[in-house]
Amino acid sequence: MKGFLRFSDQNEHMNTSFESSRPLGSLVLGCVFLGAFPAHAQPFQARSRKTVTVASSVNQKQNVESILVRGAARGSALLRPVGETTYSSDHIDFAHRAAQSVADMVATLPGVTVLQGNGPRDNVVSVRGSGARQSWGLKNLQITEDGFPMTQPDGTARADLIDPHAYEGVDVSQGPASTLYGNYAINGAINFRTRNGADIHGLELGSDFGSFGLFNNYATIGAGNKRYDFMLFGSDVRGKGFIANSQYNTSTENMRLRVNLTSSDRLVLKFVNNVTDTSLPLRLSLNQFRSNPYQNGCANAASAVAGCASVNLLVNGAYGAHQATSPQQAGLGRFDRRTIVGLRWEHDFDPRTTWHTQFTYDQRHTDQPTSTTAFVGPFNSYNVQTDWTNRGRIGKTPLTSFVGASFDYMDYGYQVYNLTPQGGATRGALNSTSYGHQWNIGLRFQEDWQFSPLWHAVVGLGGTQSDVGAVQTLYNRSARSTALQNITANRRFFNLAPEASLVYTPTKDWTLHTRVGTAYATPGYSSFFVTPQGNYGNNTQLKSETSLGFDLGVEWHPSPSINIQATGFYEFYRNELVSQSAGVNTPAGSYTFNAPASEHRGIELGATWQPLRASLPGARLKLSYTYGNQIYTKYTETLSNSTLAQSFARKGNLIPGVIPHFLDARVLYNQPDGWLQGLGGFAEVTWRSTFFLDNANILKAPSYALLNLEIHYDPPPRMGWVHRLHSYFEVQNVTNQVYAAGATDISDTLLPTGQQAGRSVLANKTGSIYAGSPRAFFGGVRIKF
Repeated sequence: MKGFLRFSDQNEHMNTSFESSRPLGSLVLGCVFLGAFPAHAQPFQARSRKTVTVASSVNQKQNVESILVRGAARGSALLRPVGETTYSSDHIDFAHRAAQSVADMVATLPGVTVLQGNGPRDNVVSVRGSGARQSWGLKNLQITEDGFPMTQPDGTARADLIDPHAYEGVDVSQGPASTLYGNYAINGAINFRTRNGADIHGLELGSDFGSFGLFNNYATIGAGNKRYDFMLFGSDVRGKGFIANSQYNTSTENMRLRVNLTSSDRLVLKFVNNVTDTSLPLRLSLNQFRSNPYQNGCANAASAVAGCASVNLLVNGAYGAHQATSPQQAGLGRFDRRTIVGLRWEHDFDPRTTWHTQFTYDQRHTDQPTSTTAFVGPFNSYNVQTDWTNRGRIGKTPLTSFVGASFDYMDYGYQVYNLTPQGGATRGALNSTSYGHQWNIGLRFQEDWQFSPLWHAVVGLGGTQSDVGAVQTLYNRSARSTALQNITANRRFFNLAPEASLVYTPTKDWTLHTRVGTAYATPGYSSFFVTPQGNYGNNTQLKSETSLGFDLGVEWHPSPSINIQATGFYEFYRNELVSQSAGVNTPAGSYTFNAPASEHRGIELGATWQPLRASLPGARLKLSYTYGNQIYTKYTETLSNSTLAQSFARKGNLIPGVIPHFLDARVLYNQPDGWLQGLGGFAEVTWRSTFFLDNANILKAPSYALLNLEIHYDPPPRMGWVHRLHSYFEVQNVTNQVYAAGATDISDTLLPTGQQAGRSVLANKTGSIYAGSPRAFFGGVRIKF
C-alpha cells in the first residue's frame, strides 16, 4: 500500500512518500487522545522530533490513503508530552456551521465542557472541572495560540478574541501540566492553531447570518511557499441577542507570518487584536429563570414583571439611598480591548539541535460596568521564553532532551467606580483603586526516551518562582467625610512540578498509556485584601493550590472504521482556593482561603465509527462522553447571618459547578462521489446532567438535551467556478428547549435558627443563571478567490 505523508509546522513544509503494509489503524495510534507520539517512535521513522495529530481520508475506489500529519515545533509552549491525554478538534469539525465561539470548536472533545460567560463569546471552558466555579474566562489553564501565550501572568485568559473561522484546529492537553506550562496549568493547557496561508492560497470572503440579528462578515487572506507563510484574518460580528440587554458588536483581527531567513533560521510574527462591545443582562435565580428565562418586560425596574433582576445603585453615586435599576437603565455591559504582539526566532544549530526564543506583549484594557460598580483599567504583560532541544540517541534508541526557561511580568492599575441610576453606565464616586504587579520565572526540562519499539517513556521537572505585589485603596464615604484605607500585599511563592509517563503499544490495534502529573496555581492579587476575620486587610498567608494526578488510558483501533479512546483520571488537590463567609456583621462579608483537600476523578470516552464503510462510506458516527465525580475530602465551611455563625463539614460533598455527565453524539454524512458529491450534514444531540450550585449540595441546575441539525454543500472541482462557493444552513435547539447555558455557584444561607436554608430559599438567590438560546436558524456563504 502506498500513501503520502505531509509534515507541517512553523518550521518547514515538506513532502515525502513511504511504503506501508500496515492498515491505517497502525498509523493513527495515540494521535488524538495520546497526542504525543514522537516522530522517531513507532510506527513513524522520521528522525525530526515532532508530535503528531493525524487526520485521514480514504478513497474507496483507488484504495489510496491520504494521511495529514500535523506537527508542533518542539518548545515554545508547543509541547504535547508523550502519555498526556490530549484531544484535538480540526477545522472540518466546526467549519460547516455558524461557529460563533470557542464552544463550537471544542463541542466534540471529551473532558471539555462549556458554560456561558459574560458576553456572547466569553465562554467558560472547563477541562476536567477547571472553570467550574467561574462566571467568566478560562481559569486554571494555560492558553496558547500558535505557541504564543494567551494567558496573562495572573492566570487570566478570555475567549472573546476567538473567532473559529480563523483556526485550523485546537489541541487540549488534560490533567496537571505545570511541568511544561508553568503556573496556572493545574488542569491542563489549550493550544489554538490558526490556518496556514499556503492552505488558504488566496482570498476568502464569508458571511454568517441568522436569528436574533446575527451578522458575521469575515475575510481571510493567505499565501505561502518554502520561504514564507502568511495568514491574515478579520471579522466583525454583531447581533441583538436573545436575552434583553444582550446586543453586541465584536471585531477581531488575527495575523501570523512565518519567514525562513536561512536554512537554519526562521522568524514567526504573531498579532491578535479584539474589541468587545456588549451589553450585559444580569444572572438570574433559579426561580427567576423558570418564570422569565429571557428577561422580557424587564427594561424598567419600577414596572418590571415577575422574574426580572435589578441592581441597587447609589442615588448620588457616593453614599446614602439606593435605587433599584434594570440592566438597560443602568447601561450594564463590557467594553474591552485586547492586543497581543509576539515574535519568535527559531535556530537550528545542527539537524538535531534547535533553539527557540520568543517575546510577547499583551495588553488587556477593561471597562466593565457589570453590576453596581464599573471596573476600569489596563493590564500590561510581557513574556519571554527560550528553550533548547536535542534529538540524540542512547545506543540505538532515540532520546530527545529539552530544557527551557521563561519569564513573564504584568503591571496593572485599575479603578472601581460606583454606578449611578442616571443611565449609560454613568460613573459616580471612586470606590477603590488597585495597583500592582505579578511576575513568574520558570525553568523546566524533559527527557523523552523510546527505549524499545514497544515502549516509550518521559520524565520531566518544572519549577516557578512567583512574586505578587499590590496596593489597594478603599474610599469610605459619608455626608461628612471620606476616609481612605490603604492595604499593601506582597508575597512570593515557589513551586515544583515533576511528571512521568509511559506508553505501551503491544500491537498495531492497541495503545496504552499511563501518566503521573503535578501542577500548581498561585493565589490572585484580589484574594489578598480581606482577612479571615472579614476585615479589609492583609490576607497573604494563602498557599498555592496544587494537584497530583494519575491517568490511565487506552486506544483501540481494530479496523479503519472504528476508533475508541478511553481515559480514567484520579487527581488529588490540596489547598484549593475558595471563598467563604468571615462571620457575623463583618465589613467585607467573605474572604478567600485554602480548602485543605479534595479529589477529582472521572472517565473520558471518545469514539468514531463508520458502520457501512463499503456501501455507505460517507456515513460516520462520533461520540464524546465525560463523567466527572469531584468531592471535598477535607473542608469545613463557615456560614453566618446577622447574629451568629456556624461551621458545617463539607467532607464527601460534590464540588459545585462540576457537571457529572456530559455527552455529545453526532451522526454525520458527506457524499464522497456522484452528482451529489459535496453535499453533507449532521444531526447532533448534546446532553448535560444536573449539577449542584452550592457547597451543601442542596440546589441543582437543571439538566437538558438539545438537538441540532446542519446541512452544507461544497461543490466538487468539476463544477468549475461554483467549486469556490461554500454554503450551509443550521437549526440549533430544534425542539426549542428552555435551558441554563450558564450557571455559577451560589453561597449557602444560615437561618436565624442556626440551620442551613433549604432549597426554597436558595432557589431565590440571584446572580447565577443565564438562559441558553431558544430555537435558532443560521446560514452562511463563503467564496474563495
